[in-house]
Amino acid sequence: MYILENPVLQRELLVNLRMPRAFILLFVYQAILAALVFFAWPQDTRLDPNEKEARALVNMFFLGQYILASMMAPSFAAGAITGEKERKTYEMLLASPLRPVAIVFGKMVASLTHIGVLVFASLPIVMLCLPLGGVSFYEVLAAYLALIVSVITFGAISVACSSYFKRTAASLAVSYMLILPLAMLAVIAWYVLRDNGGTRLLLTVTVVPVLGAAITVALLANTSGRLMHPPDVGSEGQEVVDLEQEAQEAVGLVIQRDQFPDRLFAPAKREGMLEDGANPVYDKEIRSEIFSQGTLMLRLVIQVSMVLAIPLMAVCLYIWAEYAAWYICYAMVFNMLVGPVFSAGSVTSERERETLDLLLTTTITPWQILWGKLVAGLRVSSVLTMFLLWPVLLACVMVQSYWTNLLSILAYLVIVLLTCLTSAHVALFCSVLFHKTSISLMTSYLLIILLFCVPIAVNFFAVEFFEAHPLTAHIEWVGLTSPFAAAFSVPLNMELNPDLDDIDYGNWPLFGSYVAFTICLNVFLLSTMIWLFNVRWRVSG
Repeated sequence: MYILENPVLQRELLVNLRMPRAFILLFVYQAILAALVFFAWPQDTRLDPNEKEARALVNMFFLGQYILASMMAPSFAAGAITGEKERKTYEMLLASPLRPVAIVFGKMVASLTHIGVLVFASLPIVMLCLPLGGVSFYEVLAAYLALIVSVITFGAISVACSSYFKRTAASLAVSYMLILPLAMLAVIAWYVLRDNGGTRLLLTVTVVPVLGAAITVALLANTSGRLMHPPDVGSEGQEVVDLEQEAQEAVGLVIQRDQFPDRLFAPAKREGMLEDGANPVYDKEIRSEIFSQGTLMLRLVIQVSMVLAIPLMAVCLYIWAEYAAWYICYAMVFNMLVGPVFSAGSVTSERERETLDLLLTTTITPWQILWGKLVAGLRVSSVLTMFLLWPVLLACVMVQSYWTNLLSILAYLVIVLLTCLTSAHVALFCSVLFHKTSISLMTSYLLIILLFCVPIAVNFFAVEFFEAHPLTAHIEWVGLTSPFAAAFSVPLNMELNPDLDDIDYGNWPLFGSYVAFTICLNVFLLSTMIWLFNVRWRVSG
């Protein structure tokens, strides 16, 4: 009933493993890891058993694989139950004779099987690194154990989130918000203990499996309980969401749409007639569409982000103020995760509800449709991101060393605002191109990662393994697409009376290049979307 005779598991395995994306993903995953090993392979013809470069290569290999597998786990598991709700088969699944535990277990195992195939397929690549020395065979086994335990834990978190939401987009966003801090802590711990193999091996085979097993079992029990006693379900498996009852039963943050600052991102429902000249698309999106499925996702995102921001704010803004750029990066990571959620389904949701043709036959112009949907999603994501920036302004008042860096603080604010605009534009662009919200959201995340994160990874890789190469000094210019590179290029001199030799002048040309590139990119995306609406969908719908 749970494995061999589990129809949910069998069906999900057949669907997931036979999809074209399974083979494409396997090829891309292997190609990235193989390229990583190929370019980082030590150039010396003769290596000592404990060669430093060999250990750095193996550490880089596992860090890369861990990050890839951790980020892919929610993409497979976050839609395990929300997919049934979107396909309108959730009610039939609840009415089946299958036990809830079997359903949840089957969904989680099936969603993580493909990632397991990817992880084990990388074994031949890592075996090539063992003869170089520096890392023992037992450390490799421990690393794979930690990787598998982490993926299973992250899958359980994603499936649990999937049981609480109706849409995959909301489930995916909350999953990433919960998983990303855990993954980053694991990466930092692995990197810090890179020269202490014994301690890292002990923690990997003792602490990690116990914590992973405890979290997984608790989440499976909770998710199974929700399926055993589901919330009110109407026709076609649609959950009934009562906003007033949800607010009364909410634990922690409660959103009150008629009060400040809640009304900045969640204005109250309209009770009168629409004003003359107002954009009906924007009014519908910002007042009803974004919050039509309740405020649970929004409340969780705000609370998790604020909890994580408190220690980062204390360390990076007040204790060691020279690390303020890291806090700015945290705000941008938050926007990367949240921004696409409110824009990636703007147009695809119209297609899924089969209302796009009706919208295109109205007197509303394509420009009104696009800017209404863009500004609605951008307003929510940017206001939520700005909540994380008020400590920066407070630090400027309380910490005297910031007074001589007001230009740098202004540059930080410009970078964050451009990040909000870019993430919203990319998500809306993907929503225009694709037909399903899930595909649009995942493509948005992929494009944003390529623009924002890959340049940083390339620069880190070049400095780590090709420090003496003449091109390494110029590789930082690939960061003109990345707000993270722009943030670290802004100088921040925290000494009140520094010597001329100690002044950090930063890299203002890189910051200017990022601003120019981002503005051009956003203009191009908006122009392309308007052209597509006028030329293509105005005719065919």
